Amino acid sequence: MGPWPDNNDDAPVGANQRVLAGVTTTGAVSLETNYLGLSLRSPIVASASPLTADPEMWAEFDAANVGAIVLPSLFEEQLDQEASEHEALSQFADMNPEAVSGYATTPYGYAHGLNRYLDIITQAKQTLNAPVIASLNGVTVGGWMSYATTLAEAGADALELNVYRIAADPTKDAAAVEQETLKVVEQVVAAAGIPVAVKLSPYWSALANFTHQLVDAGASGVVLFNRFYQPDINLDTLTLGPRLVLSTSDELRLPLRWVALLHGRLEASIAITTGVHTGDDAVKALLSGADVAMTTSALLHHGVDHVATLVAEVSDWLTLNGYTSVAQARGAMSAKAVADPAAYARANYLDEITRAAQQFRRR
Repeated sequence: MGPWPDNNDDAPVGANQRVLAGVTTTGAVSLETNYLGLSLRSPIVASASPLTADPEMWAEFDAANVGAIVLPSLFEEQLDQEASEHEALSQFADMNPEAVSGYATTPYGYAHGLNRYLDIITQAKQTLNAPVIASLNGVTVGGWMSYATTLAEAGADALELNVYRIAADPTKDAAAVEQETLKVVEQVVAAAGIPVAVKLSPYWSALANFTHQLVDAGASGVVLFNRFYQPDINLDTLTLGPRLVLSTSDELRLPLRWVALLHGRLEASIAITTGVHTGDDAVKALLSGADVAMTTSALLHHGVDHVATLVAEVSDWLTLNGYTSVAQARGAMSAKAVADPAAYARANYLDEITRAAQQFRRR
């Protein structure tokens, strides 16, 4: 990870370069992209949500030219809870004749939730033309490994590890947290035998370095960023609970910065998630260096058909700005390609606060 190059001779062609570079605007724009070694027909990926697990939506996703779908996360702790409940019920099954048929064991044991998830993978693979990416949110090393193997055997094309953890233990330093995660990734990659992407939060203390360690551990890609649902206090009931707030396009700027900084320096796929609502958002994701733009909130708000809108808007923008493919546009505005790469690294706080103060005085 050395300094940025002094010249941009190998940088992708940008809109402001297209005349001098002789970019042609004839012919159809190729929207194909490669993510985790998978060939995708478009860079728009439906990230994890109830929509992606609904068989009634799959035909609509295909018709909208979705690049891939990510299934909702399978939570290890949820399956462990099901195991405990089933074990408790099984202890009394023989005492109650009415309970035997209702609580009989299955070939897969307790994990009815796991069975449903495996069925969804199988059905999705039989129905969809687009790749199907399973998602796993685990707690223990053993849990991650065993479920990763099962999901791969069910036919998932790739696996997304949803690293959703709050480092709240004051006795555990950043290095220890990183090493635990790297160990999980290393073992899951070995167990799964399919491409693995790691979905990260923006809270790692040395994110650029950590992404490289993830790749060294075997990860085929990173997804930036995991959007945590923050707890809120209900003042009427004095209870604590999550509060679901959908993202907005303004939230794109954080992952945009990091993708732009990592593009060309990380030998792995990069996905942007959080804040992708419009075609312009998706184009920005590609220009920063992302292989795909993932979206959830926009689909929950507008419906599955919104994928087709995003695909069309990306295609239109590329055509109008002289690009012939997603590959040509990818990274054209990354830190490696722009004239002032330091703009991605510094906060520009002084300039912004001065500009805001001037605008306030004019009112």
